[in-house]
This record gives sequence, C-alpha cells and structure tokens, in this order.
Amino acid sequence: MLKQPFSARLNNRFSTLALPASGRAWPALAAGVLWLAAGLCAGYWLLQFWGRGPLIPVAAIAGNPIQADAASVARALGAPPEVQAAAAVAPPVSSRFRLIGLVSQPGQRGAALIAVDGQPPRPITIGSVVDGELVLLSVGPRVARLGSAREGTASMELSLPETPE
Repeated sequence: MLKQPFSARLNNRFSTLALPASGRAWPALAAGVLWLAAGLCAGYWLLQFWGRGPLIPVAAIAGNPIQADAASVARALGAPPEVQAAAAVAPPVSSRFRLIGLVSQPGQRGAALIAVDGQPPRPITIGSVVDGELVLLSVGPRVARLGSAREGTASMELSLPETPE
C-alpha cells in the first residue's frame, strides 16, 4: 500500500517531467532550439524557391479594361428603357467607292478597277453594275463616271489619286 499522501505522489510524478537541475540540460536545450530554428529557416527558403513561378512583367498581365454599357446596366437595375436615338447618319455614297485604276482608249470600250466598301478592287467594264443601281457609265483620262442606268446621267465622278512624281 502507498504510504505517501496524494500531493507527494503528484509532485513526484511531475518532477520527472521537469528538466533536471543539473548543468548538462541547458546546452542540450539550446542546441535543440538552434537546430529547430535552422530547420524552419531552411524550410521557409526551400518553399520560397520551390513555389515561385516564372516572373511575369506587370504590363503583360494587364488586359483590356472592362467597358460597361451604361444602357444595359441601367436596364438590368430596373431603369425604364430610353427612346433610341435617331439612326446614325450614313456616310456619303461617294466615300464608299475608291478608284484604283483605269483602262481606256479613244473610240473603244474601257474598264475601271473600283473598290467598294473597303473590299478588294474588282474590274468593271462600261455598262456593268458597280453596286446596287450604280452603273459605270464612262471612263475618261483619270476619271470614272457612275450613275443610274435608267437616267443615263452621271451622279458621281471618281478620280484617280495623284501619283507622286
């Protein structure tokens, strides 16, 4: 049977867990703390180098800024729809056509190389349809005349661009 009181038995049990009072324990404890610090430091730097991807300049990351349509956002938030503005004014008809080249000889039929709406130019002979109801009526030196086939009068003239000499 145990002849020691409970408090004495409790002190004996925890006293074995405490560090011995001898001078040999402190250098071992200091060495353990230093090795722990060295291991943590090495692990930190290993994770820094291992986890880092390729460096990308900031300008390469930035994309196009997001452009929000104010009317769509207002509609989504419950604003009443606004009356649409008048249709955009169409550009003048003559700006749709560009004369690239001409072939004409006196007394013979001619042809013109005309680009329509920025498309590749195509050859058009006199009397052929250029676009819609416009027909190539005649060609002259550095000039092509377009008009309606019904009227027979030139409604627009296209001229060759000036060539630098």
